[in-house]
Amino acid sequence: MSVIEMRRIKREYRMETKKSKSKKENNIVIVRALRGVDFFAEEGEFVSVMGPSGSGKSTLMNILGCLDKPTEGTYSLDGIETSKSSADTFALIRNRKIGFVFQSFNLLARTTALENVELPLFYRRNEKNEKKQNSNDRKKRAVNVLEEVGLGERMDHFPSQLSGGQQQRVAIARAMVNDPAFILADEPTGNLDTGMTLEIMGLFQQLNDRGKTIIMVTHEPELAVYTKRIITLRDGELVSDKQVTERKNAIDDLALWKKEHALLAEEA
Repeated sequence: MSVIEMRRIKREYRMETKKSKSKKENNIVIVRALRGVDFFAEEGEFVSVMGPSGSGKSTLMNILGCLDKPTEGTYSLDGIETSKSSADTFALIRNRKIGFVFQSFNLLARTTALENVELPLFYRRNEKNEKKQNSNDRKKRAVNVLEEVGLGERMDHFPSQLSGGQQQRVAIARAMVNDPAFILADEPTGNLDTGMTLEIMGLFQQLNDRGKTIIMVTHEPELAVYTKRIITLRDGELVSDKQVTERKNAIDDLALWKKEHALLAEEA
């Protein structure tokens, strides 16, 4: 089943430049960020989106995340055509269908891990046609996903009491709590050291092995090899779409990294 179907996606921005003394009107410059991209992702895929600066990665991510609309083309998300959706519909889609994971975690500093994870459930409590959930139901669901990401014993901690890797685990739990159609991760390990990076990539692999669809935007080829498929953008076009033939295992690499660092510590 296709979770994502993007056909002939174009995104253009019109920019005005200041008029010169010899011209009465401002010049209009059209920036073509995406130039007819076709992208499809099936349920259970783990895809890296790569490309140099200015390639269109961020624009594609914004459209995938229903944060922006294409100038032309169609985008069907889990069977819902989003291209002509209203702002209110976009908000519902973001809450129900997409789990966002950001580089900077975006956790609320004065709320516990459990409360951070409960927030998406709290926001949808009054939606029409929504199954009613009381506070105990929301808490139970949040506890379950925190346990799933290995933070069952840290759920009452505040973000300042957690390591960077643990904060990102909270963010991943928050992304999963509504059981979205896919997780959209934007440079999710950009603020983490090597050990924590491998820890988070291992968690993503485990979630993917359980059937969760993940789209990860990254500029690091060494991270892309932990996914199953890599698409590459350049100058607003999709120039490459390849399966990862020699996929690495992040949990194994983490164990090796810890062993090597333990030996270095002993030698020091």
